[in-house]
Amino acid sequence: MIKQIYTKTGDDGTTSLRDGVRVEKDDIRIETNGQIDHLNSMLGVVRSTLNAATYAASVNLIKTVQQELMVVMSHIATPEGHVNPRQSHAEEITAELERAIDELTKDRKMGFVLPGNNPNTMFVHVARTQCRTVERRLWQLNRTRTVDSSVLRMFNRLSDFLFALAEH
Repeated sequence: MIKQIYTKTGDDGTTSLRDGVRVEKDDIRIETNGQIDHLNSMLGVVRSTLNAATYAASVNLIKTVQQELMVVMSHIATPEGHVNPRQSHAEEITAELERAIDELTKDRKMGFVLPGNNPNTMFVHVARTQCRTVERRLWQLNRTRTVDSSVLRMFNRLSDFLFALAEH
């Protein structure tokens, strides 16, 4: 038997965190995860439009980041006092992003740009701006619930990587 995708439990304006704890749908944790989910989808668009042969390293790094976003979302959705067994690799990914940025920018002078040169570049810039939105939501969440500093750094570096990729 196929399980129905709808539960009707959210019809009252609430949704579940991990372990069944119910919160309002506009709770900052839900908003933050919604923004991360949006970014993850945008990164999927970027990954699918990059030339896999030319940008193999970037395609692989983006996929790694996408997988980490799912881990971050799971930590945000874990109520305080509950254990989340999924381990974050934000520090290692941040180091990978820095190496990629250095490689993408080694022979380039970087500065402000007017996005719109071509559709592929635009997808990367849209993902970059969504990444900045996520970063702002994470800092907002951090005011009431501590967000791992390595996760905050990873998102900051991710937006830099996306800028460098767009300009490459």
